[in-house]
Amino acid sequence: MMSLSVLSLPQRYKRLLQAMTLAVAVVYMTLLLYQSAYGYPNFQLQPQPLSSSSQLLDGNEPAAITTTQQLQQQQQQQQQQLQHSLPPTTQTASSFASSAASPITPSLIIRKDIHSFNFSDIEVSERPTATLLTELARRSRNGELLHDLSQRAVTATPQPPTTELDDIFISVKTTKNYHDTRLALIIKTWFQLARDQTWFFTDTDDHYYQEKTKGHLINTKCSQGHFRKALCCKMSAELDIFLESGKKWFCHFDDDNYVNVPRLVKLLDEYSPSVDWYLGKPSISSPLEIHLDNKNTTTNKKITFWFATGGAGFCLSRALTLKMLPIAGGGKFISIGDKIRFPDDVTMGFIIEHLLKVPLTVVDNFHSHLEPMEFIRSDTFQDQVSFSYAHMKNQWNVIKVDGFDLKTDPKRFYSLHCQLFPYFSFCPPR
Repeated sequence: MMSLSVLSLPQRYKRLLQAMTLAVAVVYMTLLLYQSAYGYPNFQLQPQPLSSSSQLLDGNEPAAITTTQQLQQQQQQQQQQLQHSLPPTTQTASSFASSAASPITPSLIIRKDIHSFNFSDIEVSERPTATLLTELARRSRNGELLHDLSQRAVTATPQPPTTELDDIFISVKTTKNYHDTRLALIIKTWFQLARDQTWFFTDTDDHYYQEKTKGHLINTKCSQGHFRKALCCKMSAELDIFLESGKKWFCHFDDDNYVNVPRLVKLLDEYSPSVDWYLGKPSISSPLEIHLDNKNTTTNKKITFWFATGGAGFCLSRALTLKMLPIAGGGKFISIGDKIRFPDDVTMGFIIEHLLKVPLTVVDNFHSHLEPMEFIRSDTFQDQVSFSYAHMKNQWNVIKVDGFDLKTDPKRFYSLHCQLFPYFSFCPPR
């Protein structure tokens, strides 16, 4: 019995050693799999440049460093094998997780203008700590975003091009007798907001106001006075010079108009200059009726059309003026005015509404002296495009606005200007 128990003792030690070895192997494999999937919590490996294997043994914890490097190499090998086994798009996503470079803040660059959107500009930066599934999900969301943006670019309702002040050609019709009164008032007020875009069409040379307007006073060589032929002559010059300018919008005003320049720009930004637009407001309650041929009663034809009052101002898109070019360009506008025997604004309406079949779009924010100006509420001044004035029946038809006294500012342009733009030097402090 004694010999049997002595002989079995080595076997017991051997079995115990095998069990311990197996347990250590299981613990080691468990730790290896856990670190491969999640990494060690709160542990960061500090990179150390190693020139030889002897430097590795100089540290206090060579075994730990060697084990960590081995685990990292095994992890990279596993990820490379996974990468080769995935489709191309999945391989790209998995490469984000395998990178060990310094983290870069991820960004998604999207331009505001979808019409000029360049999908190659989308940048997705590396995320060293992201898992494969997270990256795949994020990439899927980015793909849906790109698809949505591309669909909007195709199906969205096109918006009119943005209109800026420099896109507008503003013409003001005047005459020699009004240079020192009406013209001087405009130059001191709203002209200062659009000096490069505003041109004055007159009938004489005037060196003083040529200097004041920085060369923007044009002598049309037309007759002086306020009669049909002189008015159509100046309007013809305005139209021809606009066509040469290349601007997007042609806006005509009279020398008794105050133009709210920012509101004019905002108005035109709501329309496209590549579409036929005739913007203004009539001063009559029904369309104008005229007879084309009064001499021959058998061919006497009555036509009706609307026209925008020149004293309130009106705007034409470039697309519309290009259609007018063969009909009214090069001085032909004057001939049409002579034929129908009406002034410039009526001739303009005849060409656009009757000949070109483009209807007038009524904009209530234009105002002429033919309407009672006192009914324009002061709390809406900033919304109006143009104002006017007139002296009729021994009283002024002007807006009601606080500011300068009536003797200093009977036409109320200075007071209106200072209410809209109080930073001008001649405006009283508030």
